Amino acid sequence: MTLSAIILLAFGMSMDAFAVSISKGAALHKPKFSEALRTGLIFGSVEAITPLIGWGLGMLASQFVLEWNHWIAFTLLVFLGGRMLVEGWRGEEDGGDEKAPNRHGFWLLVTTAIATSLDAMAVGVGLAFLQVNIIFTALAIGCATLIMTTIGMMVGRFIGPLLGKRAEILGGIVLIGMGVEILWSHFAG
Repeated sequence: MTLSAIILLAFGMSMDAFAVSISKGAALHKPKFSEALRTGLIFGSVEAITPLIGWGLGMLASQFVLEWNHWIAFTLLVFLGGRMLVEGWRGEEDGGDEKAPNRHGFWLLVTTAIATSLDAMAVGVGLAFLQVNIIFTALAIGCATLIMTTIGMMVGRFIGPLLGKRAEILGGIVLIGMGVEILWSHFAG
């Protein structure tokens, strides 16, 4: 794989994390750059680890991983998206007076990062069959995700005040839509 192909792959893998991070940033009360960077580091770390896991699984049992990764991603994304919808509607029903949190919990971010990085695991399975430096490729994917997630959180900072609690509802819809799209693309293609 050429360097340009690895960079394109890395940024392609980070697009779903970018979309989710916008909604995560919008759901917070004026997230600071340090919170955006924290989120980027969590997402980037998970996104760097999952292709390595996929590569290892590809060496062992690629068929099992490819048969189930779409169901795992779908379930996690629908669960997290549903949770965001419920929280958003709960806030709307309460009059929306509740102040948005200043930061997301660590485990919520890790779970969301895992859900959005299962495609990177599947890519890792595919990379197991190519002549590629998996460490360099995984680090490139992680760095691209760190950058895109941090930017997404800061974009969400400016979108959040415009949308209010609807940002959390929109974020939930995005996550559920991503889960449905993963399942659809598996069965359609």
